[in-house]
Amino acid sequence: MSNNSTSAYNWANGFTIDFSLATGMSKKGKSTTRHLSQMKTMYYDTAAADTILQAGDVLVYEFYELGAPDNAGDLAFGTSITYPGKVGDEYFMTKGHFHTILETAEVYYTLSGRGIMLTESPGGDVVAHELTPGCAVYVPQRYAHRSINTGDTPLVTFFVFRGDAGHDYGTIETKGYRKLVVEQNGKPTLVDNPKWSDA
Repeated sequence: MSNNSTSAYNWANGFTIDFSLATGMSKKGKSTTRHLSQMKTMYYDTAAADTILQAGDVLVYEFYELGAPDNAGDLAFGTSITYPGKVGDEYFMTKGHFHTILETAEVYYTLSGRGIMLTESPGGDVVAHELTPGCAVYVPQRYAHRSINTGDTPLVTFFVFRGDAGHDYGTIETKGYRKLVVEQNGKPTLVDNPKWSDA
C-alpha cells in the first residue's frame, strides 16, 4: 500500500497524497507565493497597484507542487490558488508562462471557485477558457497560460504536465499577453492589452 508518511515522495514506486479543497494541497505541502509587489508590472494599471500596495502587500496567488524529477516520463502536478481581487478593473491573476520545452501540453482541473484560463500561442492565437468546478481545461502545446480569478472566492485548480517541461516566465514578463481580462459592466471582458510588445 503506498503512502506519504515521509516528506520524500516515492517517484519510482508511487505514492498517495490527500488534497484539501480548503487549503488546495496536502497538509505536508509548502506553497510558493506571489504577492502584488512581485506582480505589479504584470498589470496595466500600475497606479492602482501602487494604491493597493500603500495599504499592504496582498497575496495574489500561490501554488503547491511536489518537486517531480526532471524526466520526460514523470508527471509534475500540484495545485494553484488564485485569490479574489482586482487591480483597477483587471482581476487577480497568475503571471502565466510558456513551458521551456514549448511542445508541452498541460491539464488544469478546477476544484473550486470561478475564473478564466487565458491561453496564447507565440503566433497570436488567444483563447479564453472558462474555469468552473468539475471542469478540466486542456492547454495545448506551444500555448502560454494564465489563471484569472473572476469570482469572489479563491480559484483552486489542480494541474499536471511532463516533469522535464520547465517554465518560461521571462517571455511573459517582457512582452505581456496580447489580451487582458477586465471587469466591464459587471462581467469579465477580453480587451486588447495596450502594454503588449511584439519586440
